[in-house]
Amino acid sequence: MSLINHKNGVSCNCGSTCSRDILNRLLWRRVVSGCNRYPVHLSYLALSSMCFTFRCSFLATIVVALLTACSSAPRSASRLSSVSQLSDISLPPLRIGIALGGGAAKGFAHIGVLKMLEANGLAPSVVAGTSAGSVVGALYASGMDSFKIQTKAVAMDESNIRDLRFFSGGLVQGQKLQNYVNELVGKRPIEKLNKPFGAIATRLEDGQRTMFVRGNVGEAVRASCSIPGVFEPVTIGAYHYVDGGITSPVPVDAVRQLGADFVIAVDISSKATGKNPGGLVGTVNQSISIMGQHLGEAELKRANIVIHPKVLDIGSTDFDQRNAAILEGERATIAVIPEIREKLAQLQQQRIQAARKTANQSAIEAVESYRRCQNSRTRWEKLRGKEKDCTKSSL
Repeated sequence: MSLINHKNGVSCNCGSTCSRDILNRLLWRRVVSGCNRYPVHLSYLALSSMCFTFRCSFLATIVVALLTACSSAPRSASRLSSVSQLSDISLPPLRIGIALGGGAAKGFAHIGVLKMLEANGLAPSVVAGTSAGSVVGALYASGMDSFKIQTKAVAMDESNIRDLRFFSGGLVQGQKLQNYVNELVGKRPIEKLNKPFGAIATRLEDGQRTMFVRGNVGEAVRASCSIPGVFEPVTIGAYHYVDGGITSPVPVDAVRQLGADFVIAVDISSKATGKNPGGLVGTVNQSISIMGQHLGEAELKRANIVIHPKVLDIGSTDFDQRNAAILEGERATIAVIPEIREKLAQLQQQRIQAARKTANQSAIEAVESYRRCQNSRTRWEKLRGKEKDCTKSSL
């Protein structure tokens, strides 16, 4: 501000913000016009005040703009940085499911398969079984480990599961098998078992594949094992059910339906070898295998891993070969453990990449939505640095 010496009429400059040109004009007007110095002094003070006011308003505008930029930039930056952090995505472990195929006495091989999977930290969490596979599957889903199942299998007496009865529907009623299974699982229904479990049977009225996922465990297993002509068809509700091997020899699709991410299929079905299988049960069982062979091959292709225990030399009624069948299951599984691990790792990596891509895309869309929302602010809101509540629009 400049001070004017009233006595001498001399101007003393003390850091005025006005330009020298304006000051000189004011002083020249005071000298030439010969007017009273006092009014000129007031005019000068007024002009200085105007300059000060203009400077303050200009600085205020600059400050508001800077504050606006500072208040919005970090938020956008933080949102963008969150996108880059999505690269560290972790997913829960894959749910391993196992599909246990039918094969009568060959089904003891399933126990050996489960033993080796458990020993290598690859225990299935989802189980489905057809015929003999439903028996082993039900026990495993009930919470028994493979070693306990083996103990039960070795000690099992055939008379505990076979009740001969001559009638038009079959030679074996199947009630003993139903009671035996129910006792081993603690008389719990399917939905109360420790693991998701499905027993596969075929509806006799229309040939429809049926998966039992609730209700009486023993009854569902009995229906799944009811070989036509050997076992009496099982009546459940308004329908009759027979062996599930007719429609789904190895229930891969059923395991998928139960929620498995990775399916291990165990195929123990009899193949047509040119030899007479011998006996009623062997003949009927191989006939069922032949009928479902092409259907089973198509379903097996949808599994991630297929295990083929070498049990072709074990007959459908060779229950005295149970230890040999268990051993073959172990051998076949040990041979594919490296492949299982490799495929599990590949599938998990694919899932992580897919999840990362989805998450990144969602985050980018959220940031863009947030920016569009903030850009829709009025000019006054922008000057004040006031942000909109864009939470909903950026989700």
